[in-house]
Formats: sequence, C-alpha cells, structure tokens
Amino acid sequence: MSSRIEQALARLADLTPRQIVAELDRYIVGQHDAKKSVAIALRNRWRRQRAPEPIRTEISPNNIILIGPTGVGKTEIARRLARLSGAPFVKVEASKFTEVGYVGRDVEAMVRDLVESAIDMVRTEREGEIEDLAHERVDERILDLLLPVPNEAKQAPPAAAPDASSASNVFVVSSTGTVQQEKEADAARERYQRTRDKLRQLLKDGQLEGREVEVEVAQASSPVLDVMTPQGAPEGMESFSEMLKDMLPKRTKKRLMKVAEARRILLEQELDKLIDKEDLITDALDRVEKMGIIFLDEIDKIAGARGESHGPDVSREGVQRDLLPIVEGSNVQTKYGMVKTDHVLFIAAGAFHVSKPSDLIPELQGRFPIRVELKPLTEADFVRIMTEPENALTKQYAALVESEGASLTFTEDGVAEIARLAALANVRMENIGARRLHTVMTTLLEEVLFTLPDPDTKAVTVDRAMVQGRLKGVLEDEDLRKYIL
Repeated sequence: MSSRIEQALARLADLTPRQIVAELDRYIVGQHDAKKSVAIALRNRWRRQRAPEPIRTEISPNNIILIGPTGVGKTEIARRLARLSGAPFVKVEASKFTEVGYVGRDVEAMVRDLVESAIDMVRTEREGEIEDLAHERVDERILDLLLPVPNEAKQAPPAAAPDASSASNVFVVSSTGTVQQEKEADAARERYQRTRDKLRQLLKDGQLEGREVEVEVAQASSPVLDVMTPQGAPEGMESFSEMLKDMLPKRTKKRLMKVAEARRILLEQELDKLIDKEDLITDALDRVEKMGIIFLDEIDKIAGARGESHGPDVSREGVQRDLLPIVEGSNVQTKYGMVKTDHVLFIAAGAFHVSKPSDLIPELQGRFPIRVELKPLTEADFVRIMTEPENALTKQYAALVESEGASLTFTEDGVAEIARLAALANVRMENIGARRLHTVMTTLLEEVLFTLPDPDTKAVTVDRAMVQGRLKGVLEDEDLRKYIL
C-alpha cells in the first residue's frame, strides 16, 4: 500500500462510528439509523486495512440501500460521508442506465466517473503541496517576460581551449583585453539584477497586474478529433482519440494579455510540470479501489415486478443484471488503466413508492445486505432543519442579506410558521421533504432580496405575522400553491 493511501486511511483512525454520526449530525437532522449504518461501513474501511493480509482481500464492503421518500437526506448523508473520509465519490442515477444494446449510458461509466473524481481529488491535493513553489516559478517567468535579459548581461560562453599541438608555439594577445569585457558584462548583470529586484517587489505588491506581457499558450485540439468521439462513445473510442491527440504535435501561439491573466495560465503550466502524472494516476486508481464510494440513486426506478417485460420496462431487469458484476466486483477498463471494483462501497437509494426492494433481482438484493428505512420529515423536523445544522437555511439567507449591508433575523414563531406551512404544502401536494423549505423561503423572501440594496432596508425580521402576510394568498389559491410552492 502506498504511503499516500496510508495517509488517507489514517484520517479514519480517529473517526469512530460515534464520531462519524456526530459529524453528520452537524449538517443532517434525524435519520439516526441511516447515519449509524453508513458510519459502520466507513469505519470498516479502516478496519479492513488493519486486518491480517490473508483475510483482508476476503472482507467485502457491506453495501447499503437507503429507503425513503425524496428530500429526507439520503443523498446528503452519502455526500457528507465521502467528504468526511476524503474518499473519491460520485453520484449517479440508475434511471440513466439502460441494458446493453439500447441507447443510453453503459453501467461501467459510473466507475469511469469515479476515477475522474479521484484524479481531480489527488491533483488538488498535489497542487496544494507544491503551490508555493509553483507561484515562485510563475513570478520568475513573469519577470523574464517583463524584463528580458539584455545581451550584454548574458554570460559569455567560455573560450575554447587552444589546440595542444600549437599551444607551445602560438601566443595570442587581445588588443582590447578580455578582462575589460568581463568587467562590462559583470556591471551589466548587476544593473539588470537591481532592476529585476525592484520589479519583483512591485510584482509582489500587485502594482504590475495591469501590465501586458506576451505568453505562449497551447491551442485547442483539432475539432476533427472531437467529432470522432461523439457523446456516449465507447471507452475504447475515447482512448483512441486521446492517443491521436498525444501523437499530434502540440500547437502553440503567442497571446498578448495582462499580468493577472498570464499568472493563471502560467500557474497551470508550472503545476503540470511539477506534478508527476504517472504517480498521480497510480494514486488515484489505488484510492478508487480501496476507498471509492458510488451513490446509486433512484434504484427503485429500475425495479419492477419480475417477469413483466413489456412496454418501457423492457430493459429494467437488464440494467440490474448489468449492474450486478460491477457491484459484485469486476475489472473495468478506463482510459487510465484497469480498475477493480471488489472493495468499492455502493450506497443505493430510492423512494420505493411503486416498487419495493424485494422486486430487485435476488442476486442484486444479495449484494446490498444492509437496508435502512429513512423516516418522513415532520413539522418538528423542519424547525430543527432551519435552526440546528451549520448550513441551515436561515443562516444561509442571513448571510446573503448581510452581504448587502442589512440584517435578517428569524423569530421562533416565524420559524415555526414556515415549518408549519412547508409541512402543510407537503400534505396537500407531493411530499418533497426538506426541499419544500427552499420553495417556501424563496417565495417568502423574494421581495426582500429584490429590493436590496435599499438604504431604507437595514433590518428585516421574519416573524409569524410576516410569514402569514406574505404566503396567505399563495396558500389559499390552489393554482398558485401548485405552481409556486
């Protein structure tokens, strides 16, 4: 195991299941059973790596199915879990996949998406490690562009050694003297260095950002190659196109731009030079195989009564059978190399309003041994969602209003009234869970956000009277309620 993977797994050493649940509680209200299950699954990642080598490969991840209506926190639990562990994470919708032979995405595409996510994650980490060095190099390159080295300051090439056969007989004496030339070159270099040091200080102070420099940038690849790889093309076709791009000579052109823009382009170039791509890819693939998490949403959309294969349901069971080898563990070809999915953690989720988990094919059910039912959100849950999490809606809107120099305050009765109206709207219409709070809050504060920055609006208080006054008409009008809330 590489040292970098060990460092990534070391983050989990201090995260016990209780601590993982406590971290999830900071952002997600309720759903303790689901948090408990995912916390155990995450901790098992670390436990597996600590197990003896012979048994380690035999320990499979306990994949989970989260069952519950929309808007109760299924996706947020998986996303926060991945962020907490620093693991590569990707969210895909099962309804996008179709059986092989139909038009649609190949199920292996989710593994390729996970690899891309890991590549981006590892690259971001590496860039953070070498950022200071890259910025130093960029400053030096900008100084070279602003102040090229004059010819008289360049180091003169060393004189060629005289031929040994004639050295004893021939003596050459310069009429002007090379010592004088070297002194002039040294003086020119000193003047250049002093000027460069002054420019470096101005550059650090940000006084040269408006100056223009000429930078060599890479041109975009030929559009012909992009036409050769249409959207949804097989992986082999994409790899072939990448190979052609690598074979073709890189075309560059010089562009005149300001220092501020040149800094961004030069920084990308320096980061590419400093990062070892082969090491980056190896690390990313290793993380995918040992720590990757795939969140498979809307899995209920590919479940149906078995034996019925008519109409639009014709490919549902086929998709399940295509998913089966990926979830069980197989080798998937990506443009970065082969990836094993044996120890990737799969978290599936679905509302299962029409179908039920037992409608999935038995083989796929067996690969998701843990099933957790998430409870529908109540009015009391809405009150907690608006006040307790660190990213609560009330705090988000207060921050937006504060950016305009005003203040936004929510009273207890105001929050309770918003929660009551959101719960009522979910009962009268489709139950979309906590997402209903977004629609209610958007409608409630629309006028406030529209009038800002208004010098007359310095402090806004959201209480029960304000909520009822703004939303009473919408709630009483069935058509408005349907389309606005």
